[in-house]
Amino acid sequence: MISFEQALGIHPQAMAFRSARAQILAGNLANVDTPKFLARDIQFDDVLKGELTGKINTNNLHMPLGPDGSESSLLYRVPFQKSSDGNTVELHVEQGEFTQNSIQFQASLTFLNKKLKGLELAINGRV
Repeated sequence: MISFEQALGIHPQAMAFRSARAQILAGNLANVDTPKFLARDIQFDDVLKGELTGKINTNNLHMPLGPDGSESSLLYRVPFQKSSDGNTVELHVEQGEFTQNSIQFQASLTFLNKKLKGLELAINGRV
């Protein structure tokens, strides 16, 4: 019997993480000129640990939860340069992180597509 969880690996969860992170980074970019706005981000390692231990809430993708069930994976970004209005969003940093996240999302999507193609071939008896 084929288990989709085993066959697809971590890729569906990685895509969910990348999607949630894109929302957070987009929020940072949208608030680049908002006084006292604090840039936020989540760490893939923390979310992956939570996913592997089963202590992360993947149903609430708008606010990923940390391994302990709290929002501990959602961290404040430390700026390279302080701004006079207290905003910690640095446009070039957020754009770079957003681009990198998009590339990683695309990589997970490609891996997932290849896994599904392999399953399709196996189900149809072509492998």
